[in-house]
Amino acid sequence: MRLRMELFVSDMDVSVGFYRDVLGFAVERRTEDYASLRRGLVVLGLGPIAKLPEHGDGPGFTGQRLSAGKGAGVEIVLELDTVDELRALYAHCQELQVVGEPLQLRSWGLHDFRLADPDGYYLRITHGDAAAPTA
Repeated sequence: MRLRMELFVSDMDVSVGFYRDVLGFAVERRTEDYASLRRGLVVLGLGPIAKLPEHGDGPGFTGQRLSAGKGAGVEIVLELDTVDELRALYAHCQELQVVGEPLQLRSWGLHDFRLADPDGYYLRITHGDAAAPTA
């Protein structure tokens, strides 16, 4: 199984620029209504909030639901392979002044730092493989 995450954003150009220039994603496909970005095994889709219906009865997204807070209750965790890669990305993010919480060693043994994207989606950047089996 793989994961593709899709985020609904206010400004496609700003969000594509953030994930490309700040976090190092490559743009694989871009139209006015959709962008597909990749970094390693992470695939991220971006779509404009403006294209969503304002209201709806089903479980899908609407403008009204997203107005209450994008990503509420969700932490997007992006894992790099090594601590050195993490430190390099942290230094880059510090230069761009986008770090929300500084790089630190957590009680569970991994280093991470946290930030929010231009729409307020909460990101934790860490290292290692959380999906790896433990001994």
